[in-house]
Amino acid sequence: MAEYSLLSLLRNAMSGNADWKPAWRKPEPKPEYDVVIVGGGGHGLSTAYYLAKEHGVTNVAVLERGWLGQGNIGRNTTMIRSNYLLPQNQHFYEHSMKMWEDLAHELNYNVMFSQRGCLNLANSPSQLDDFARRGNAMRHVGIDAELMTREQVKAFIPALDIDFGGRFPVYGGMIQRRAGTARHDAVAWGYARAADRRGVDLIENCEVTGFHRDGDRITGVSTSRGDIRAKKVAVVVAGNTGAVMKLAGIDRLPIESHVLQAFVSEGIKPFMDTVVTFGAGHLYVTQSDKGGMVFGGDIDGYNTYAQRGNLPIVEDVMSELCAMFPGLARVRLLRSWGGVMDMSMDGSPIIAAGPLPGMYLNCGWCYGGFKATPASGLCFAHTIARDAPHPLTAHFTLDRFNRGYVIDEKGQGSTPRLH
Repeated sequence: MAEYSLLSLLRNAMSGNADWKPAWRKPEPKPEYDVVIVGGGGHGLSTAYYLAKEHGVTNVAVLERGWLGQGNIGRNTTMIRSNYLLPQNQHFYEHSMKMWEDLAHELNYNVMFSQRGCLNLANSPSQLDDFARRGNAMRHVGIDAELMTREQVKAFIPALDIDFGGRFPVYGGMIQRRAGTARHDAVAWGYARAADRRGVDLIENCEVTGFHRDGDRITGVSTSRGDIRAKKVAVVVAGNTGAVMKLAGIDRLPIESHVLQAFVSEGIKPFMDTVVTFGAGHLYVTQSDKGGMVFGGDIDGYNTYAQRGNLPIVEDVMSELCAMFPGLARVRLLRSWGGVMDMSMDGSPIIAAGPLPGMYLNCGWCYGGFKATPASGLCFAHTIARDAPHPLTAHFTLDRFNRGYVIDEKGQGSTPRLH
């Protein structure tokens, strides 16, 4: 594949854009691979790329039951941050943030990473104190954080109603200015193209229907396109983890599947150039480059594999958005959609070998999957290639729930729907 460059852009412009080559190949699956990755989302594709780049493992297949990017990687609200309290999460997500800052250059693909900042609003004095605690913990390990007064918040986002109609007045907030957004599907396409260029086979329309075993060891998969043997099989399928693992005889995991809805309004004139969250509830919103308001809120409380949600959540997020920005009350909703989230028991992810020999598991990302895409792939590739955890993810083990070493970022206990 040719490099994308100004020269290639000019050359193809002169030929009417008729000579662009496909971004990746459409190979037939081979009978055997060193590594088979089940799941062609952002984490699966990034894992394949870093296996090839960092470890020289190129005999790799990524199996996707549909098309690349059809899952949560193309169904999220594009937000990236590393404003975490606990050290286990701080170091991992900050490493991911630093990878985001060079990702377009790394992949030779514009992922449209925009460091527009992320502002968490405090709607009570105690919440402002909590943000001060989190910000100090971040700054202690070298992550940027800044506490803002009520007046600074209003100056930063003039359209914001800092009185919230008198119900939820803004007392201040905490901003991470290096946070921001990226183009979700461009991330999938960039990693897919980069992995393909290093020899990885990207197999679309290839659903895994079962696992091959030699005793307890996983030795391959059965798919809708035939049997594939593999020395190692990695499962990274987000909200479908439970269903896929049942095919291997694993009936119980410390995760639940819930739907998380996202929304986009019609395009309006630019009035906000940051990400902002509602402190008295759960809402996060930014304005896209096309002008639409992109926002989301709580998960639907019930377990489901359906990529749709229910109306109470729609009403909840709309009411919070209008409380923050009354001027948006008559803006029309353009579309909504849902992604199936694999909510872990403590709100933190799982990147580990097992639970069967020859199998590797990456799941439990809750709301944090998209922003973790680069570091997740890097660390999961390390785990697969070396059969040892990466130092950044040594604590994201599967057995931590048995041992009681939970990483409870929100401090709400072991209940997935609260995370």
